[in-house]
Amino acid sequence: MSTPKNMPSIALAAMHGRRRATLDLAQELERRGFAGLYCASFGDALGLCEALALTTKTIHFGTAISIIYTRHVHDCAQTAALVHELSAGRFHFGIGVSHGAIHRHLGITVGKPLADMRAFVKALREVPRVGELPPIVLAGLRDPMVKLAGEVAEGVVFANAARSYMGHSLSVLPPAKQSSVDFFVGNMIPTCISDDVAAAAAVNRKTLSGYVTLPNYREYWKKAGYVEEMEAIEKALERKDRDALPGLMSDRWLADTTLYGSASKVREGFEQWLAAGVRTPILVPSSANGNQMVAMQEMMDCFAR
Repeated sequence: MSTPKNMPSIALAAMHGRRRATLDLAQELERRGFAGLYCASFGDALGLCEALALTTKTIHFGTAISIIYTRHVHDCAQTAALVHELSAGRFHFGIGVSHGAIHRHLGITVGKPLADMRAFVKALREVPRVGELPPIVLAGLRDPMVKLAGEVAEGVVFANAARSYMGHSLSVLPPAKQSSVDFFVGNMIPTCISDDVAAAAAVNRKTLSGYVTLPNYREYWKKAGYVEEMEAIEKALERKDRDALPGLMSDRWLADTTLYGSASKVREGFEQWLAAGVRTPILVPSSANGNQMVAMQEMMDCFAR
């Protein structure tokens, strides 16, 4: 196996019952030279980052993302500044508006996403006596939020983006942000490593089955060139046939939005994401052979140095 020239970042989540194990895993990923750790919104991403600040030493990490509606902006500023200071500047505070389905589930009343995000970032920076804030990274997908990230933040993080469309997405950033290595550009990429390519593809289709039910994602993927797939999915949703969804996710679409297959194929795909302009590809591990911890071991084996 060839030694990887670059190392990916890895997605973590503070799931109940394995939080201590997650911190142990984070230390092992740091020891193995992975580029970063980015914490998903479920399971308290900000709380996990506070723990990472104290249990890791050199690896960069961040939230990907914290939902701006679930905590008061003063509380977010206090904790974000604390984690930034404790980590000696290794922390990126990724924030997002989430989706209508999540808002309804949580009983949250929201306004317009762009206006809410702009107001939140402004208020965050105006909270007094918290100390220095970390770099702020906006969850972006469609052009308006990516543009806003280029205007008010220090980075943008995508999730399940199409690699073939990334050039367009990044083109809406100001030229200075496009060329700046200090401007964070990340993407959360569902990843399944297995020599059984069909099994790995099936895992990623399952991972994305919930996302294709979200209107914002379908509109984004239509813009990225997958109109036929998204319209077929919309028809299946109209007739309440969710079992049909995996079969409507084309191989072309899946290969453009996820990584799967052999270790060498996944490493090749990771390099392609770097070439597409994503400075911080964040691999989200799943396994065709076991649970999340099995997936993490497969990831470490794939990128062993």
